Amino acid sequence: MTTKPKARKFRIKRTPPALGSGQARRPEAVEPSEQDGAQPASSTSRRAVPVPPSAGQGDVATPRQVDSENSIDAIRQEGLTGRQLRMARRVAQRHNLAPTSDFDAVRLLRAQGIDPFQRSNMLELVVPQAGAEPHEGGAPDAFAGLAAAPGGAGAGSRDAGEKVQLPQTVPVRRQQLPSTEISPADRRATEIQNMQMDIRRRRRKKMGLLLVRLAFFVMLPTFFAGYYFYVIATPMYATKSEFLIIQNEGSGGTGPLGGLLPTQFATNSDSIAVQGFLQSKDAMLRLDRDVGFKSHFIQDWIDPIQRLSPDPTNEEAYKTFKKNIKIGYDPTEGMIRMEVAAADPEVAADFSRQLISYAEERVNNLSQQKREDQMKDAREGFERADEERRSAQEALVRLQIDGSTLDPENVIASYRTQISNIETQIIEKEIELASLLNNARPNQSRVDGARGTLDILNTQLDILNDKMTDVSKGENSLAELAARIQIAQADLAARDMMMQSALQQMEQARVEATRQVRYLTVAVEPIASQEPSFPRSFENTILAFLVFAGIYLMISITASILREQVTS
Repeated sequence: MTTKPKARKFRIKRTPPALGSGQARRPEAVEPSEQDGAQPASSTSRRAVPVPPSAGQGDVATPRQVDSENSIDAIRQEGLTGRQLRMARRVAQRHNLAPTSDFDAVRLLRAQGIDPFQRSNMLELVVPQAGAEPHEGGAPDAFAGLAAAPGGAGAGSRDAGEKVQLPQTVPVRRQQLPSTEISPADRRATEIQNMQMDIRRRRRKKMGLLLVRLAFFVMLPTFFAGYYFYVIATPMYATKSEFLIIQNEGSGGTGPLGGLLPTQFATNSDSIAVQGFLQSKDAMLRLDRDVGFKSHFIQDWIDPIQRLSPDPTNEEAYKTFKKNIKIGYDPTEGMIRMEVAAADPEVAADFSRQLISYAEERVNNLSQQKREDQMKDAREGFERADEERRSAQEALVRLQIDGSTLDPENVIASYRTQISNIETQIIEKEIELASLLNNARPNQSRVDGARGTLDILNTQLDILNDKMTDVSKGENSLAELAARIQIAQADLAARDMMMQSALQQMEQARVEATRQVRYLTVAVEPIASQEPSFPRSFENTILAFLVFAGIYLMISITASILREQVTS
């Protein structure tokens, strides 16, 4: 008695498709459950191939082989393109499947473990049974021994001796293709690695662009600057000299602060004036007239940057003058330091000596002008006082000559003396007459004589009083003349005092003028140099590099800030 074999149950494990790939993972057949009494699969491979439906069937063999995640609605939600759907239909036809739609073709191919979106031929995924005949399309019937899957379209009445073919494993001898499944952790690691590679690639690109910009905007100009300083630049010979301006030491303490101020502070203004003169266009023009400053710098063997044009203007020559002649003043020491550069050492020394002579001449002119200004004011004051005194003296002499007497005050004084004497005599005679009259029998002759003398004295007194009255009356009186003479004498005395004051002021001005005498003393004589002082090739090249780097840095920072402001 034949018994119908018990059908084994298989659980199909399905995983969702990879993100963005549009491809579904292949279904994997799980080993039959031990509870069903099924035998374990072969140890060579734990993957079993599901039984494909026969050609013309469009549904799965059994509902248990398909999960709810593999429904057509889920396939529609994957967002497959029309090209992918058409490719799935062609692959399904190539595998002798009968899908009802493009989405059904995708479902059937995934149920068979076939990726419908790969270009390579994935038809040889299962091993056909021995003796199986190929189908009309030329593909071998791998499921010829399998009559019908449990619960499928061919699930009808079976004969008692019918044998159900289980899904076969892939033989060991056949090379197995690698799985296309990627776990989320591996996919995340791959994406992170790709991002890191992209970041490194962008960093290398930015670093390359940075190096190109640095080479173009910094290194190339620095190279040209160094090439000029080392190869092209004409060597310049510098001649250094030092000189200072001092004042007369003999009268340094005459003023209230003359002994307290040092010499460098006393001549500070003169030193600054000399420094300004030596750096002026006037000094350049005098130097050109005397020793030919322009003709020296227009020679053709001087490099083009330092050479003047054949017919330079005063402004062009003055720029070269300021560049090659450096003058500095130290107020703490009172020293003026000068450095003159030229293409010929002897010419540089000659330029320096000429400029020192110009400075000495200017110092003498400055002190001479100060002395003349001070002496001029004092001299004018003295001459004016002398003239006024002379005028007062002449007025006094004129008054004395024009009057009736040379000395009216003495005349008035004599009149006063005479009047005083006569009054004294009158008093004496009156006393004598009174004494004679006091006698009982006075001597008449003596009394008459005393009275006669007294009358004479009174008459003389009246005459003198009349003279004094005449002197005090009228514009031409002696009193008026005496008053004028007194005023003229007082004026003359005042003019004498003013003249003495002007004389003292002139003496002080002379002393101050003596203090204003300045001397230019050369501390370091200009000596021709034997080795060129300019250009300083290494220092100038480093300086050019720093300048170009600073300019590039400022421009880059400004551009970055502007770009950030625009994009924000």
